Amino acid sequence: MKILSGIQPTGRFHWGNYFGAIRQYIDLQHNEQAFYFIADYHALTTVRDPQALRGFVRDAAIDLLALGLKPETATLFRQSDIPEVTELTWLLMTVTQMHLLDKCHAFKDKKAKGIAADAGLFTYPVLMAADILLYDSDLVPVGADQIQHIEVTRDIAGRFNQIYGVEALKLPSPHVVDSTAKVVGLDGEKMSKSYGNTIEMFEPDKKLRKRIMSIKTDSTPVEDPKNPETCSVFTLFKLFANDEQQAELAAKYRAGGMGYGEAKQALFDAAMAYFADARARRAELERSPDTVEDVLREGARKARDVGRQVLDRVRSACGL
Repeated sequence: MKILSGIQPTGRFHWGNYFGAIRQYIDLQHNEQAFYFIADYHALTTVRDPQALRGFVRDAAIDLLALGLKPETATLFRQSDIPEVTELTWLLMTVTQMHLLDKCHAFKDKKAKGIAADAGLFTYPVLMAADILLYDSDLVPVGADQIQHIEVTRDIAGRFNQIYGVEALKLPSPHVVDSTAKVVGLDGEKMSKSYGNTIEMFEPDKKLRKRIMSIKTDSTPVEDPKNPETCSVFTLFKLFANDEQQAELAAKYRAGGMGYGEAKQALFDAAMAYFADARARRAELERSPDTVEDVLREGARKARDVGRQVLDRVRSACGL
């Protein structure tokens, strides 16, 4: 069983990234084979500052290792270290029909907003298909709103196999991750870099506390009872706290006499405790950049060993 997942380095990871996806991806690393790549080619559709991109890639690798991804269990690599993926992308492009790409979400969304979309954005589903197919992936963990990506990959692979009359490409299946954890941002909306309402996992203590203290709340007086279930602070607190801790804070909400500042401090303390080990590991990795680079290089070597075998099959099927 092979698991494949890619993460775009378009900024620092935040709580929404972790609880919505990363935590579950790391849990899946204990399968027979797990491949995790940092999708820097995909990031080029939005990040045009080379220095920033290199920093995002480095931070993504450090964050994933700090959060528990184990190189001895999972293969972690940079997408751009795998030249086989770009060759496979072109071979797949020759069988991909335009109408399939025209209906993909990211391209449609940008067109609807009147934003100019370049060829990279239009054809990114083919690169994504190559990312998945190059490693004979069995399962690809995705959110429910990303199943289309796997359907497109299956369509492209199936058409390739049909045209050339061989089973050169394995058709992957989606593994829908549990996205029931509600991760709200500072403004009460879904936490997203697009909205500028995120809380990063590894922000310095003082900056993290300041962000948490800026979470939007209502104007209920301190002495009045409050409803924890409609409060963004409590919604976030539940991500970090056990049942007993949740019940204790909820009781304070309902009893009155507690200001939102106290609830925000409880959230800060809970988040710091939850990520304490990861923060310590990250600080250690920051001091060992060569270790991180070695992990990525070794991951690329392993990924290329697998990818070459698949690419050889595809090239042979095409007559190359």
